[in-house]
Amino acid sequence: MNETINLLKAHKSIRKYKDQIVEAETIKTIIECAQSASTSGFIQAYTIISVVDKSKRKDIAHLAGDQSYVEECPLFLVFCADLNRIKNCCEINHKTMLEGYTETFIVATVDATLAAQNALIAAESLGLGGVYIGGIRNNPSEMCKILNIPSGVYPVFGMCIGYPDDAPDIKARLPLEVILKTDEYNIDGDAKKIEEYDAQVSAYYKKRTKGKRSDTWTNQVSGLIDKPQRPHMKDFLDKQGFKMK
Repeated sequence: MNETINLLKAHKSIRKYKDQIVEAETIKTIIECAQSASTSGFIQAYTIISVVDKSKRKDIAHLAGDQSYVEECPLFLVFCADLNRIKNCCEINHKTMLEGYTETFIVATVDATLAAQNALIAAESLGLGGVYIGGIRNNPSEMCKILNIPSGVYPVFGMCIGYPDDAPDIKARLPLEVILKTDEYNIDGDAKKIEEYDAQVSAYYKKRTKGKRSDTWTNQVSGLIDKPQRPHMKDFLDKQGFKMK
Protein backbone atom coordinates (compact mmCIF):
# COMPACT_ATOMS: atom_id res chain seq x y z
CA MET A 1 0.00 0.00 0.00
CA ASN A 2 1.20 3.51 -0.75
CA GLU A 3 -0.03 6.87 0.52
CA THR A 4 -2.36 7.47 -2.44
CA ILE A 5 -4.04 4.06 -2.19
CA ASN A 6 -4.46 4.45 1.57
CA LEU A 7 -6.11 7.83 1.02
CA LEU A 8 -8.51 6.49 -1.63
CA LYS A 9 -9.53 3.50 0.49
CA ALA A 10 -10.10 5.72 3.54
CA HIS A 11 -12.80 7.84 1.84
CA LYS A 12 -15.88 8.68 3.88
CA SER A 13 -18.58 11.33 3.48
CA ILE A 14 -18.08 14.26 5.86
CA ARG A 15 -21.07 16.44 6.73
CA LYS A 16 -19.84 18.22 9.87
CA TYR A 17 -17.06 20.79 9.65
CA LYS A 18 -14.89 22.82 11.99
CA ASP A 19 -15.36 26.58 12.03
CA GLN A 20 -12.21 27.02 9.97
CA ILE A 21 -11.95 28.67 6.57
CA VAL A 22 -10.37 26.96 3.60
CA GLU A 23 -7.55 29.26 2.52
CA ALA A 24 -7.57 30.74 -0.99
CA GLU A 25 -4.33 28.96 -1.89
CA THR A 26 -5.82 25.64 -0.79
CA ILE A 27 -8.92 26.25 -2.91
CA LYS A 28 -6.70 27.12 -5.87
CA THR A 29 -4.82 23.84 -5.45
CA ILE A 30 -8.06 21.85 -5.27
CA ILE A 31 -9.37 23.44 -8.47
CA GLU A 32 -6.04 22.96 -10.25
CA CYS A 33 -6.23 19.27 -9.36
CA ALA A 34 -9.79 19.17 -10.73
CA GLN A 35 -8.48 20.63 -13.97
CA SER A 36 -5.85 17.89 -14.18
CA ALA A 37 -8.52 15.20 -14.51
CA SER A 38 -8.96 13.32 -17.75
CA THR A 39 -11.26 15.01 -20.26
CA SER A 40 -12.76 13.51 -23.41
CA GLY A 41 -11.18 14.96 -26.52
CA PHE A 42 -9.54 17.70 -24.41
CA ILE A 43 -12.95 19.43 -24.48
CA GLN A 44 -12.93 20.32 -20.74
CA ALA A 45 -16.70 20.61 -20.85
CA TYR A 46 -17.37 21.72 -17.29
CA THR A 47 -17.50 24.80 -15.09
CA ILE A 48 -17.10 24.93 -11.32
CA ILE A 49 -19.02 27.57 -9.36
CA SER A 50 -17.87 28.43 -5.83
CA VAL A 51 -20.92 29.69 -3.96
CA VAL A 52 -19.93 32.21 -1.29
CA ASP A 53 -23.08 34.35 -0.99
CA LYS A 54 -24.91 33.29 2.21
CA SER A 55 -28.39 33.93 0.86
CA LYS A 56 -27.66 31.79 -2.18
CA ARG A 57 -26.28 29.07 0.06
CA LYS A 58 -29.47 29.17 2.13
CA ASP A 59 -31.66 28.88 -0.96
CA ILE A 60 -29.56 26.04 -2.36
CA ALA A 61 -29.64 24.16 0.96
CA HIS A 62 -33.44 24.40 0.95
CA LEU A 63 -33.77 23.31 -2.69
CA ALA A 64 -31.40 20.39 -2.04
CA GLY A 65 -33.73 19.01 0.62
CA ASP A 66 -32.94 21.24 3.62
CA GLN A 67 -29.38 19.95 3.88
CA SER A 68 -27.97 22.34 6.46
CA TYR A 69 -24.33 21.48 5.75
CA VAL A 70 -24.65 23.28 2.40
CA GLU A 71 -24.96 26.47 4.44
CA GLU A 72 -22.45 25.51 7.10
CA CYS A 73 -19.51 24.13 5.10
CA PRO A 74 -16.57 26.51 4.55
CA LEU A 75 -16.45 25.76 0.81
CA PHE A 76 -19.36 24.86 -1.46
CA LEU A 77 -18.77 24.05 -5.11
CA VAL A 78 -21.26 23.34 -7.88
CA PHE A 79 -19.97 21.24 -10.77
CA CYS A 80 -21.69 21.99 -14.06
CA ALA A 81 -21.61 20.16 -17.38
CA ASP A 82 -20.86 22.97 -19.83
CA LEU A 83 -21.37 22.95 -23.60
CA ASN A 84 -21.91 26.71 -23.77
CA ARG A 85 -18.16 27.32 -23.84
CA ILE A 86 -17.81 24.75 -26.62
CA LYS A 87 -20.48 26.54 -28.65
CA ASN A 88 -18.50 29.75 -28.23
CA CYS A 89 -15.38 27.95 -29.49
CA CYS A 90 -17.29 27.01 -32.65
CA GLU A 91 -18.38 30.61 -33.18
CA ILE A 92 -14.80 31.85 -32.79
CA ASN A 93 -13.76 29.44 -35.55
CA HIS A 94 -16.78 30.18 -37.80
CA LYS A 95 -18.27 26.73 -37.28
CA THR A 96 -21.69 25.59 -36.13
CA MET A 97 -22.06 23.37 -33.09
CA LEU A 98 -24.43 20.47 -33.78
CA GLU A 99 -26.54 20.63 -30.63
CA GLY A 100 -28.70 18.18 -28.76
CA TYR A 101 -26.69 14.99 -29.16
CA THR A 102 -26.75 12.46 -26.34
CA GLU A 103 -23.02 11.80 -26.74
CA THR A 104 -22.06 15.42 -26.03
CA PHE A 105 -24.33 15.36 -22.98
CA ILE A 106 -22.49 12.26 -21.74
CA VAL A 107 -19.09 13.80 -22.48
CA ALA A 108 -19.88 16.97 -20.51
CA THR A 109 -21.41 15.03 -17.60
CA VAL A 110 -18.43 12.67 -17.39
CA ASP A 111 -15.95 15.57 -17.64
CA ALA A 112 -17.64 17.34 -14.73
CA THR A 113 -17.70 14.14 -12.68
CA LEU A 114 -14.03 13.33 -13.25
CA ALA A 115 -13.06 16.88 -12.30
CA ALA A 116 -15.15 16.65 -9.14
CA GLN A 117 -13.60 13.38 -8.04
CA ASN A 118 -10.13 14.83 -8.52
CA ALA A 119 -11.16 17.85 -6.46
CA LEU A 120 -12.45 15.75 -3.57
CA ILE A 121 -9.39 13.50 -3.54
CA ALA A 122 -7.14 16.55 -3.53
CA ALA A 123 -9.13 18.05 -0.67
CA GLU A 124 -8.87 14.83 1.35
CA SER A 125 -5.12 14.71 0.75
CA LEU A 126 -4.90 18.17 2.33
CA GLY A 127 -6.74 17.10 5.48
CA LEU A 128 -10.20 18.22 4.41
CA GLY A 129 -13.33 16.16 3.89
CA GLY A 130 -16.45 16.52 1.84
CA VAL A 131 -19.70 15.15 0.51
CA TYR A 132 -21.47 15.27 -2.85
CA ILE A 133 -24.86 17.00 -3.00
CA GLY A 134 -27.02 15.42 -5.70
CA GLY A 135 -30.01 17.20 -4.19
CA ILE A 136 -29.29 20.30 -6.26
CA ARG A 137 -31.07 18.41 -9.06
CA ASN A 138 -34.29 18.45 -7.00
CA ASN A 139 -35.15 21.76 -8.63
CA PRO A 140 -32.52 22.41 -11.31
CA SER A 141 -34.44 25.26 -12.96
CA GLU A 142 -34.34 27.28 -9.74
CA MET A 143 -30.68 26.36 -9.31
CA CYS A 144 -29.99 27.81 -12.75
CA LYS A 145 -31.74 31.04 -11.78
CA ILE A 146 -29.78 31.34 -8.54
CA LEU A 147 -26.45 30.73 -10.26
CA ASN A 148 -27.22 32.48 -13.57
CA ILE A 149 -26.57 29.27 -15.52
CA PRO A 150 -27.22 29.68 -19.27
CA SER A 151 -28.53 27.29 -21.92
CA GLY A 152 -26.07 24.52 -22.73
CA VAL A 153 -25.04 24.18 -19.09
CA TYR A 154 -26.60 22.23 -16.21
CA PRO A 155 -25.66 21.67 -12.55
CA VAL A 156 -24.65 18.03 -12.08
CA PHE A 157 -24.10 18.11 -8.31
CA GLY A 158 -22.72 20.20 -5.49
CA MET A 159 -19.86 19.46 -3.13
CA CYS A 160 -19.40 20.53 0.50
CA ILE A 161 -15.78 20.77 1.64
CA GLY A 162 -14.24 21.65 4.99
CA TYR A 163 -12.08 20.46 7.86
CA PRO A 164 -13.82 17.42 9.40
CA ASP A 165 -15.53 17.76 12.76
CA ASP A 166 -16.72 14.18 12.62
CA ALA A 167 -15.08 10.76 12.25
CA PRO A 168 -17.62 8.26 10.90
CA ASP A 169 -16.57 4.69 10.18
CA ILE A 170 -15.76 3.77 6.60
CA LYS A 171 -18.82 2.27 4.89
CA ALA A 172 -17.84 -0.99 3.21
CA ARG A 173 -18.43 -1.33 -0.53
CA LEU A 174 -19.78 -4.33 -2.41
CA PRO A 175 -17.52 -7.40 -2.51
CA LEU A 176 -14.90 -7.14 -5.25
CA GLU A 177 -16.19 -10.31 -6.93
CA VAL A 178 -19.59 -8.68 -7.46
CA ILE A 179 -18.06 -5.64 -9.18
CA LEU A 180 -15.15 -7.20 -11.10
CA LYS A 181 -15.91 -9.70 -13.87
CA THR A 182 -13.62 -11.41 -16.38
CA ASP A 183 -14.31 -11.45 -20.13
CA GLU A 184 -18.10 -11.12 -19.79
CA TYR A 185 -20.91 -9.89 -17.60
CA ASN A 186 -22.21 -12.59 -15.28
CA ILE A 187 -23.82 -12.85 -11.85
CA ASP A 188 -22.52 -16.28 -10.86
CA GLY A 189 -22.18 -16.41 -7.08
CA ASP A 190 -23.32 -12.81 -6.64
CA ALA A 191 -26.47 -13.63 -4.64
CA LYS A 192 -24.52 -15.24 -1.78
CA LYS A 193 -21.93 -12.45 -1.74
CA ILE A 194 -24.65 -9.77 -1.65
CA GLU A 195 -26.45 -11.61 1.16
CA GLU A 196 -23.24 -11.51 3.20
CA TYR A 197 -22.77 -7.86 2.28
CA ASP A 198 -26.32 -7.06 3.47
CA ALA A 199 -25.39 -8.43 6.90
CA GLN A 200 -22.23 -6.30 6.94
CA VAL A 201 -24.13 -3.12 6.02
CA SER A 202 -26.81 -3.85 8.61
CA ALA A 203 -24.14 -4.19 11.31
CA TYR A 204 -22.61 -0.88 10.17
CA TYR A 205 -25.92 0.98 10.52
CA LYS A 206 -26.66 -0.60 13.89
CA LYS A 207 -23.30 0.58 15.21
CA ARG A 208 -23.56 4.04 13.65
CA THR A 209 -27.09 4.68 14.99
CA LYS A 210 -26.71 2.76 18.25
CA GLY A 211 -29.33 0.25 17.22
CA LYS A 212 -31.87 2.69 15.76
CA ARG A 213 -31.30 1.52 12.18
CA SER A 214 -30.48 -1.91 10.82
CA ASP A 215 -31.07 -1.42 7.10
CA THR A 216 -29.53 -3.66 4.45
CA TRP A 217 -27.96 -2.54 1.18
CA THR A 218 -30.51 -4.31 -1.01
CA ASN A 219 -33.41 -2.85 0.97
CA GLN A 220 -31.91 0.63 0.88
CA VAL A 221 -31.32 0.71 -2.89
CA SER A 222 -34.62 -0.98 -3.77
CA GLY A 223 -36.44 1.48 -1.54
CA LEU A 224 -34.82 4.28 -3.51
CA ILE A 225 -35.25 2.91 -7.01
CA ASP A 226 -38.90 1.81 -6.67
CA LYS A 227 -39.83 5.51 -6.62
CA PRO A 228 -39.66 8.03 -9.49
CA GLN A 229 -36.14 9.48 -9.70
CA ARG A 230 -36.42 13.21 -10.38
CA PRO A 231 -38.80 12.77 -13.33
CA HIS A 232 -38.48 16.50 -14.10
CA MET A 233 -34.88 16.08 -15.29
CA LYS A 234 -35.67 15.05 -18.88
CA ASP A 235 -37.84 18.12 -19.54
CA PHE A 236 -35.35 20.35 -17.73
CA LEU A 237 -32.41 19.06 -19.78
CA ASP A 238 -34.41 19.44 -22.98
CA LYS A 239 -35.19 23.08 -22.17
CA GLN A 240 -31.57 23.65 -21.12
CA GLY A 241 -30.32 22.61 -24.57
CA PHE A 242 -29.58 18.92 -23.98
CA LYS A 243 -32.13 17.35 -26.32
CA MET A 244 -30.69 13.81 -26.51
CA LYS A 245 -30.79 12.99 -30.21
